[in-house]
Amino acid sequence: MSTATFHALPAVIAGPPASNGALYHRIRFSVGDPAALIEIPGADGGAPRRVLIIRDIEVDRARRHARADEVHPPADFEPEGGFSADREIATAQALAECLRRRGIAAVRGDRSLALVYAEAIRDAGIAVEYDPDLGVTERRSKDAQEIEWLREAQSVTEGCMAMACGMIARASARRDGTLEHGGDALTSERIRVAIDAFLTERGYANPESIVAGGKLGADCHDRGRGPLRSGELIIVDIFPRNKQTGYHGDCTRTVVHGEIPAEAARMHRTVVEAKSAAIAALRPGTTGDAIHAAATAVIRAEGYGVGLPPLEAGPQWCGMTHGTGHGIGLDVHEPPLLVAGGTALVLGDALTIEPGLYCAAIGGGRVEDLVIVGAEGPINLNRLPEGLDCWR
Repeated sequence: MSTATFHALPAVIAGPPASNGALYHRIRFSVGDPAALIEIPGADGGAPRRVLIIRDIEVDRARRHARADEVHPPADFEPEGGFSADREIATAQALAECLRRRGIAAVRGDRSLALVYAEAIRDAGIAVEYDPDLGVTERRSKDAQEIEWLREAQSVTEGCMAMACGMIARASARRDGTLEHGGDALTSERIRVAIDAFLTERGYANPESIVAGGKLGADCHDRGRGPLRSGELIIVDIFPRNKQTGYHGDCTRTVVHGEIPAEAARMHRTVVEAKSAAIAALRPGTTGDAIHAAATAVIRAEGYGVGLPPLEAGPQWCGMTHGTGHGIGLDVHEPPLLVAGGTALVLGDALTIEPGLYCAAIGGGRVEDLVIVGAEGPINLNRLPEGLDCWR
């Protein structure tokens, strides 16, 4: 099958829009029940016709709000022999029957298409071809509405970050260096509770944030635990999802309470410079590989390592152990990746830029912004300062 013929096949995406980002992105309508979308290519390259099959009690609302040309309940496409009592199987049966009645002999399915839908389609004598880019490529170039939703999410995330970092920076220090707030020890867990409350009040779902102090921060994904201490690097990474729009914010800052050790200051300064170099290189067509190279060139120039530490490395080894960033939108991690071998950027890519440095003997530091690849240069959605001690 030629490439042109392949892409002329109708596309099928199915599942609950509330959890299937590819489907939600197409229709901008969220429900927790199974739904199925057929995109029939338009004539002469025109816009496709979108046929949405969705639970009967959602049909009227979907007709008002979903981005679809037709909205049907499964009952409109009841197969001979009737429906299964299982709602997802019934949706798959209706999808297959709809395709059959329209004389469609083959379709493209995306990487999220579950076997329950693929098998129902095949049982109807219709071929299913796998399209790994369907529902992925289209999500990368964010439209104006998506950018505004990302801007809103990042603004709330920054407000939460300022609260959390200020809570750390303005805490009292006991004689042993541990921090306290309101007379009780200030722990990673207490900061996370405050983060959760802040975001819940503003309509955001929040996975467990990272609040990692001291040596725990040497593992870039350690969530952190226990009392926080003065004079140590403390990484705060917050990445919530707006419950209404589905879009994420993602921001990391590093804070030090009290006196900043010289090596911690040098690590942080290098990370900030690496972030600036990466953002400056963002252009449509520039590769994720090139963005990562811009950041790691700064890291290496300061004598730090890149990649996982060698087996013989001691606790003083310090380096950047992860990529420079990733795409973000309906999922907190989306294509593209800003890593060695990363692919070309497209106009409208939404990216995190988050270099970091990690040392087993000291801890870690990371600074992260959310940036849009614009036609006239990068659009940074962040407004927060970057300093270790600017929160006091």
